[in-house]
Amino acid sequence: MTATMTDTPPPAAPKTDTAPSGSGRTLGRVLLIAAGALILVAAVRVLTGANQLTSAGQVSAALGLAVPIGLAGLAGLWSERSGVVNIGLEGMMILGTFGAGWIGWQHSPWLGLLCGICFGVLGGLVHAVATVTFGVDHIVSGVAINLLALGATQYLAKLFFAEGKAAEAGGNPKQSPPAESLPNVDVPGLSDALHSVEQHHWFLVSDLAGILGGLVTDLSVVTLIAVLLFVGSWWVLWRTAFGLRLRSCGENPVAAESLGVNVYKYKYAAVAVSGGLAGLGGAFLALVTSHIYLEGQTGGRGYIGLAAMIFGNWRPGGLAMGAGLFGYSDALQLRNGGETVHALLLLLVVLLAVLAGWKLYRKALWQGVASAVTAVLVLVWYLFTDEVPSDFVGATPYVVTLLVLSLSAQRLRMPKADGMRYRKGQGK
Repeated sequence: MTATMTDTPPPAAPKTDTAPSGSGRTLGRVLLIAAGALILVAAVRVLTGANQLTSAGQVSAALGLAVPIGLAGLAGLWSERSGVVNIGLEGMMILGTFGAGWIGWQHSPWLGLLCGICFGVLGGLVHAVATVTFGVDHIVSGVAINLLALGATQYLAKLFFAEGKAAEAGGNPKQSPPAESLPNVDVPGLSDALHSVEQHHWFLVSDLAGILGGLVTDLSVVTLIAVLLFVGSWWVLWRTAFGLRLRSCGENPVAAESLGVNVYKYKYAAVAVSGGLAGLGGAFLALVTSHIYLEGQTGGRGYIGLAAMIFGNWRPGGLAMGAGLFGYSDALQLRNGGETVHALLLLLVVLLAVLAGWKLYRKALWQGVASAVTAVLVLVWYLFTDEVPSDFVGATPYVVTLLVLSLSAQRLRMPKADGMRYRKGQGK
């Protein structure tokens, strides 16, 4: 006798995981954390008199500095959710800056923006060919792309910007001629009203007005595009069948292939999108921040974007918070110097004291004692000084990033197959 399978129903289509996972944070919890942070910063502003902490100018500058970092982090998220570690984000951003500067000054900034994305996609595809098709170690491939992108753009800049019309327009071997500006967006009426409330320096009310004013005043159109990309990435990766299959390639590619998923195709698509997002981050630096391509203008933001992605636990919301934190601390030290950064020491004392209490409550004796001792030392530093030395001011964003990463490291969970070599046919 032979058993037949004609009556067996076909396998059901994969469902998207609409329920929040255990590693994510609910909206209510996020809003509660944000409200607590705002109250704490407002209290520090009142106690120290450092009104720049929540000013509209500070928030606007922080947003501009956070966008390229956030785009780099979002690029890393797409790649690593498919199982491909992308250390080459810095190189893809460099390619984006050159492509945007090269086309932007010759034609239009919009075409420059598109060219920056395309150059980034090209870098992503090179990384995909090396890691997915040929099985090259992901870290080795990423480092190679960073080196190749830097060398290629230096050579091309000397070739295209050092003579002829480009030189006459202001170009040289290290930078392109200036490109036209992309449009900025304001909310008529609202910006002025919020600025008026901010000037009263009321506790919490003026702080909230300053933050909202920075978010609606003089926004680059690329910033709005970046916000839409964050929302769109969350929806695609967590609310569609395509996103579920892509994430399955980063969790268990063998099981995904056994269910009919073309793992290579999804990895290629993810790394290409990753390169495009990194290229857009580079184009932002070239066309919004400075209006020119400039050698070395990425300044390690690709690596910082990876740190923001890790802080965000490989999720768009947490990534945005990490990028915003780095952008805020960077803007603080660039705009206001040692006196305002000095006010952050008091904020750090409070955070360390809360952390010490929490660790002691959880019976983590050594961590609690270490946090308490550090809080006392920082408090002594704050009480016996008036400002932070300039050498420390420049390191503020990096110190903040390291502190946040160290405090959040215990709650992180990367995709299980992230960085692992995968050969086609393993799931058959």
